[in-house]
Amino acid sequence: MNTPSGRADIESACAPAAEAGTARVLRAMAVVLGLGWSVAFVLAAVVFKLHLYGDGALFSYAVAVQDSWAFHWRNIGVRSFVHLFSHVPAELYIAATGDAAGGAGLYGLLFFSAPLVGLALTFAADRSPGRPLFVGACLSTALVCPLVFGCPTETWFAHALFWPALALCHCAPATLRGSAAVFVALTALAFTHEGGLVLAGVIVVTLALRGLRDPAFMRAAVALTVAATLWGAVKFLLRPDDYIAPVLAQAAFRIIDIANFDRPICRLMAMALAFYALLYWAIRRFEFAHASWPAGLAVVAALAVHWLGFDDSLHAEDRYVVRTILLIVTPAAAVLAAVSALAADDKLPWWSARLGAMIRRVTAMPAEFAIGALVLLSLINAVETARFLAAWAQYMSAVRTLATGTIADPALGDASFVSGARVPRDLDRLAWNSTTPYLSVMLAPGLLPARLVVDPRANYFWLSCETATASERASRAVPAASRRLVRVHACLHPHHW
Repeated sequence: MNTPSGRADIESACAPAAEAGTARVLRAMAVVLGLGWSVAFVLAAVVFKLHLYGDGALFSYAVAVQDSWAFHWRNIGVRSFVHLFSHVPAELYIAATGDAAGGAGLYGLLFFSAPLVGLALTFAADRSPGRPLFVGACLSTALVCPLVFGCPTETWFAHALFWPALALCHCAPATLRGSAAVFVALTALAFTHEGGLVLAGVIVVTLALRGLRDPAFMRAAVALTVAATLWGAVKFLLRPDDYIAPVLAQAAFRIIDIANFDRPICRLMAMALAFYALLYWAIRRFEFAHASWPAGLAVVAALAVHWLGFDDSLHAEDRYVVRTILLIVTPAAAVLAAVSALAADDKLPWWSARLGAMIRRVTAMPAEFAIGALVLLSLINAVETARFLAAWAQYMSAVRTLATGTIADPALGDASFVSGARVPRDLDRLAWNSTTPYLSVMLAPGLLPARLVVDPRANYFWLSCETATASERASRAVPAASRRLVRVHACLHPHHW
């Protein structure tokens, strides 16, 4: 017969095993969510034509007329990996088939498949026991990528390439082939976005945990030095136009602005986690088993009330603003994953081992609590993404109606123009005023709109009159009448160049 002290001993002995089992569940959940979101990104992007959202309308039109380099990418040569991966293949497809709409769709497919490709490469490259780098990549993808999903920002590629580059730098064999793979990975990462160069530096920092004389660290440091030199040469040789240069400079300061986190979805996540943590620890004080269940259900109920009764926000334009989170959360997740990988492989010197132990103590939390937090954040991401997709579908329908209708607003500069202000007010949150004309072309049947939808609030114009005129005169798959409309619109604003 078990005495009370005997039962306590049994429970004490079983606790570590139970915690280990819960930790395995957490790991499996992170992998499933990361892969699930990566597949969902591709499917949703195709179904909802997300390659047309925001600046994507201009990028898609540029691909359709096979002028993406002249339209934009010559101004951002240090992000040319994104152009080579997603734009060039799409333009080659159009040149071979004449299918402009299909080529634009291919661009979107390639762009939004980046996280899935990145996870596949990370899995192949991570040779650490238990693949902690791959698990970290999945967790990062599941938590932060949904916040940015839909926005055609190059930081999307920076995040996708960061994780396989990290895995290669830590796990590639000390051979010529391995060194070449490290160099290619770091160079590609550097040429996704200016932040990609910073992320490449973060990878070298994680390798420094091995020791400054470690061959893997020295190999990556040399590779990054060469990659940064190439990056600097391209930056010097391919300078942006006078018109876009100050815009890029302003954007560079905006992306590092901590105020970017002061957004409705960020506040919602922070409040949900705080409420969950308070409930969890309060319930634990009463020695209630599995406190995450009642705490999590209470937060879910509160979220439901919030969404159904009080929340009128829409996480749309902020998807561009919160890309900052990719450049902050990703390095933090990488350090944790790298410490776990090095500790599992017994490659930490004594000083790094003590640092790693300190990091693990500071970030430690019950696996059960972490599972609940992951579920809540995933729920918020899923609901906000669904709301965004539904609103985007309605907005596309409204713009398509204007583009194919008979209503015109000649006061905008041409009898074939119609004002984007005619879109219902509740859908205006989806408007991206500088790219509305290109969206109307891409949404029209046969890429031939009856009216070019122009937003009278636009104060930034992508194309110069000269560039638009050259595109109109060229032989392209997009109807000449559509390119004429774009040229007329561009030539109404010559004072901006």
